[in-house]
Amino acid sequence: MSDIMHSSHSNTSKLGTIPIIALSKIPRRLSFFGCHDATLRRHVYGHTGKKEFSIDNIKISNQAWDTNLAAASAEYLSVNWASAGGGAFAILPLPTPWGTAPHDLPYKLPDIIPLARGHTAPVLDTSWSPFNDSVVASGGEDGNILIWKVESHQFDGWATEHWQPIDFDPVQRFDASPRKIGQVLFHPTASHVLASATGEHIVKIWDLGNVDNGPRSILGGHTDTIQSLDFDPSGTLLVTTCRDRKIRLFDPRAGGDAVRTVEGHGGIKGARVVWMGDTGRIATTGFSKMSDRQLSIWDSGTLANIKTLSIDQSAGVTMPFWSDNGILFLAGKGDGNVRYYEYEADALHPLSEYKSSDPQRGMCFLPRRALNVAECEIARAFKITTTTSSGTIEPIAFVVPRKADSFQADIFPPAPSLEPSVDAAEFFASRKEIVRRVVDLNTGTTSASTGPLTLVPPTVPYTSDSLSAVTPITPSPLVPKSATLGSSTLSSSFTTSAPTPTSGGLAQATFSSSFKPTATQEYSVESDLSALADENARLNGELREARSQIRSLELQLEAMRANAQRAAKVLLDN
Repeated sequence: MSDIMHSSHSNTSKLGTIPIIALSKIPRRLSFFGCHDATLRRHVYGHTGKKEFSIDNIKISNQAWDTNLAAASAEYLSVNWASAGGGAFAILPLPTPWGTAPHDLPYKLPDIIPLARGHTAPVLDTSWSPFNDSVVASGGEDGNILIWKVESHQFDGWATEHWQPIDFDPVQRFDASPRKIGQVLFHPTASHVLASATGEHIVKIWDLGNVDNGPRSILGGHTDTIQSLDFDPSGTLLVTTCRDRKIRLFDPRAGGDAVRTVEGHGGIKGARVVWMGDTGRIATTGFSKMSDRQLSIWDSGTLANIKTLSIDQSAGVTMPFWSDNGILFLAGKGDGNVRYYEYEADALHPLSEYKSSDPQRGMCFLPRRALNVAECEIARAFKITTTTSSGTIEPIAFVVPRKADSFQADIFPPAPSLEPSVDAAEFFASRKEIVRRVVDLNTGTTSASTGPLTLVPPTVPYTSDSLSAVTPITPSPLVPKSATLGSSTLSSSFTTSAPTPTSGGLAQATFSSSFKPTATQEYSVESDLSALADENARLNGELREARSQIRSLELQLEAMRANAQRAAKVLLDN
């Protein structure tokens, strides 16, 4: 479409405005990059920069526990470290493919560097606070969770003459399990809330300001090792994968057993899960019974399987990562490549592929608010590679090949901000919807967001025939099943008109469209292609929000039924 757009710019004075019926040369579908050529996204490429922009001489942990080995905030990187005499992990300034690392960090690290020591057994996982780039949590085989606060001056003078490494000290420590802590994960919208997966086959949700009274909620029902977990974007739901081959969906505030449970991948090895932003979908990676690596897409409300794809027959666990640009990244342990797919209308379209001869042992991604928007960098990965003696951290920027002097809003939706939406006390005490705080990547301003952040393309692709005779778009009202859930009814973020109560006590969402062209309406090529794409994206966003509300209400109903059954059982037992 770029050729058409360029030609339209050069002939504006000749064309003026033309009837919509003359737009038959428009390509068959518009991409999530707005009105640019659909092939543009296929050329998103991985940029690695110079060798000295990486960090070398990394001593990666040799533990067999399956995690990503690294995690990133907008300022620092944590890496599970091989150390004697207890567990430790490294905290490093972020390397960048656009220049040398901050604090004049040497390309090759000294053999002895400051480490975050404090665990009495190997560190298995780390997670950075989404609201403070200097705060990181760690979990280890000793069953402890430690919280660390990083000060920038701790990186001054590394490897200079007379430099003496001084280890990091934790600011908080608590016993979280009599067994190991396999995963830790900060809540995406509530401050000081942390989830931990334990060797007891449960997930504990903690208020870090009040750990002495134990976890605020416990999520059970797993019969084997929990392999991964992830919150939905607002943090009102949590999904897990387990070695018992099941996928479970929980209400983290209510606790108890899962509100949804389905069979996942057939193999028991390394199943991973990631929430696909605001699309209403969950992605999992795993293995079939025949040990094929698989990728599956699930409905986030019903956990119905949308599709399952066979990737290949390699043995490494596949790590999935989601970007709100509508791209799903897959990095296999032991692979040198990183695959990425565009998600569109429950279809995954393979895009380009980052290829390398160096196999990765782990990987993590940078928070989107820290991307280099001037270089059209839509995602950045940190690839962990190892040799026989040491390892390397290599930053990989995924870039849209576009020349632009101004901010490209069509590829940079607002990102989750540093400001929490609620505090821990409000999160656990309230059942109200959580309105996310987002940051504009152009201006840096923070605001409340009631709409989806994910850039997704049209559900129904445009064709030249459909564009030659556009009819007004008026979605039918979506009415959820009638049910009375009381005052604790879950709600989702809606960008619609005020809900009208129905006879059943729930809300009926209604939508209207202000874009109603006719077959004889006059359009300029440049402006109204954008209007068509924007209107379609808006309507799809409203539809996703309506479906999200219905799913939330259904989940609440399931939870109430489960509670009623447990109460009835207690009464019968007495």
